[in-house]
Amino acid sequence: MPGLLSSPVCLTVICFLSWSLHPSCAQIWTDEVSDVQYGRLGSNVTLACGNSQIRIPVVWRLNQSSVLPWHNMTSDGRLILLNVSQSAQGNYNCYDNRGLLLHSINLRLGHPPGLLSISCQVPNHTHVRCSWADFVKTFLPGQYNATFRGSGTEWRPCIVDVTGRHCDVDHPPFWQPIHTLRVTETNALGSRTTYVNIKLYDLLKPDPPESVLVKEREGYPTRLIVSWNFPSSWPLRDAFPLVFQIRYRPHGSIYWSEIYSEESHVEIFDALAGHLHQVQIRARDEVNADSQWSEWTPLLLVRPWEVHSTTNPVEEPDDLFTDYNFPFNTKPETSTPKSHNPIHDDEGNLGLVILLVLFSVVILTTVLSLIFVVWMRQRRRDHATKQELTSMVKMKSIPI
Repeated sequence: MPGLLSSPVCLTVICFLSWSLHPSCAQIWTDEVSDVQYGRLGSNVTLACGNSQIRIPVVWRLNQSSVLPWHNMTSDGRLILLNVSQSAQGNYNCYDNRGLLLHSINLRLGHPPGLLSISCQVPNHTHVRCSWADFVKTFLPGQYNATFRGSGTEWRPCIVDVTGRHCDVDHPPFWQPIHTLRVTETNALGSRTTYVNIKLYDLLKPDPPESVLVKEREGYPTRLIVSWNFPSSWPLRDAFPLVFQIRYRPHGSIYWSEIYSEESHVEIFDALAGHLHQVQIRARDEVNADSQWSEWTPLLLVRPWEVHSTTNPVEEPDDLFTDYNFPFNTKPETSTPKSHNPIHDDEGNLGLVILLVLFSVVILTTVLSLIFVVWMRQRRRDHATKQELTSMVKMKSIPI
């Protein structure tokens, strides 16, 4: 008997009888699958209760609630949601008249992709990073594909980061004036491609200098030593040198003094003795005049060396006459670090003295000229008066 029941013919008959006696149960197990369906906000969305062609009365529920958004129901059990909004999003379940679950749908609503807002950063000559954001929020997950090319060249991949919001290009052709980035966004409702033209030379902007250190110089109350490192993202230092701008001021002053240097250290000679100072540094490509300055490094506070004993340090004469309220401002392309050589300062003082002497001579000459003119006019008037008196005397002496 057990052998008979286990025969292939008997098993086939048992399976057929089980299927024919329980059609509704088979329907439940066949269609009880949770699908993800996407719909566009503001449109009509139709939900079907599985793939069965058997038309039986069904009941729809949203998140286990019998309250549904504005809708219509078709004769075959389809649910039509009208002019859907975000509140219509959720899990929809359909049941038969006995309360058995037939099908589940996870409805997600949003918009198809639109144009992207794209911006690119060029921290050095070998790397470009472009990032983007949606002009219109889609509310749906999307995938991105990005490509990059120079003028007249083939498209090359712009490697998209796993976050899906930026891409990177290594060793771009810098010698070409204009490049094009193409980014395509795709979601369940469609796709959209955005193009943007890029000028790498104009976007070249180094990262700020690193490891900035400002310290006093012992024995000199008006000097500070500033040192820093090149940005770690600027690898080709010899091929593409940087110029650095150092600015400093006494804490509380509104005026900055500035120094430009191609080296990674500089010495400040005209700090205000006994006062706390603020120091910052930024960098720019030295060769490319169209490039941008980096961001300033964070403010560093330092106080020059101060005398802690009765011994007076040897101080240079030019330090005694420093006026920190007048900053030294020149253009980066032509400026050089401040020079504090006493010989140069003496030449400057001598020139000022000569200028004052010349100005005094001009003033004195002008005053003397005015006095001479007034004296000549007065002399002419006296001479005319004398002639008039002489004429009157002669007329009186003539007999009538």
